[in-house]
Amino acid sequence: MTEQVMAAIDGSRFSETVCDCAAWASLALDAPLTFLHVVDNHPQVAEADLSGNIGLGSREHLLEELASLDEKRARIAQEQGRLMLEAAKARAIEDGVSDPMIRQRNGELVETLTELEPEMRLLVIGKRGESAHKASEHLGSNLERVVRSLHRPILIVPDQFTRPSAVMIAFDGSQTTRKGVEMIAASPLFKGIACHVVIVGAETADNRSQLEWALKTLRDANIEAFGEIRAGEVEKTLHTYQQEHDIDLLVMGAYGHSRIRRLLVGSTTTSMLRRTTIPVLLLR
Repeated sequence: MTEQVMAAIDGSRFSETVCDCAAWASLALDAPLTFLHVVDNHPQVAEADLSGNIGLGSREHLLEELASLDEKRARIAQEQGRLMLEAAKARAIEDGVSDPMIRQRNGELVETLTELEPEMRLLVIGKRGESAHKASEHLGSNLERVVRSLHRPILIVPDQFTRPSAVMIAFDGSQTTRKGVEMIAASPLFKGIACHVVIVGAETADNRSQLEWALKTLRDANIEAFGEIRAGEVEKTLHTYQQEHDIDLLVMGAYGHSRIRRLLVGSTTTSMLRRTTIPVLLLR
């Protein structure tokens, strides 16, 4: 089975950005691209107790009407999804992808992605879904569950995407972030992109050693690499560095053993993702 770039799309305003980002990743990785749309067929209207003061026959008739409406909604959702998939395929072809594939599944998004995980090399998904609130700092609950459930790299995109020219990895010396540096060094996705390694913490011998290892690993792979150790609060420090150096892609480990971990696990899972305005690549 050939691992592929899989892009989850829905009716949200993030879908076009997901298409463009996924096309870029597919071409850079020389990997097949598949667009996925999941139709959630759960009833839209809960079955109510309609027995009250109306006759049993009336209640049965109303329940039949509700069932019919649910069937109509499901058919409409499937047709809308099919049209979105066809539009995504056409957009990817315009972006240079030769043969993008499309898949539509019935079910629940997180469960479907978990089932398809063995086929993924990279998942591309929007910061928020179709049903999420449009407030800029809101993050879809589905995305939180996806981050916690999958073990493949996840590229989370905001509502705008441009081809990255500078990437920053939030590095803490943990096994996950060391693997992240090695992945960047080995992956064609980052060919020709400058990489900044940032440690948020004190200037210690251990941190300096970790930073030097990361820079050497990247430079040995012919990647232009820069690095700094900065004291301060993790999220604010990373955001400041991002702005100072025009970073347009952030790489983070979804699990680590430092303050960075607390940005992505437990009740504060969404802290960094919620506020960032650039794509974030989460590594597991």
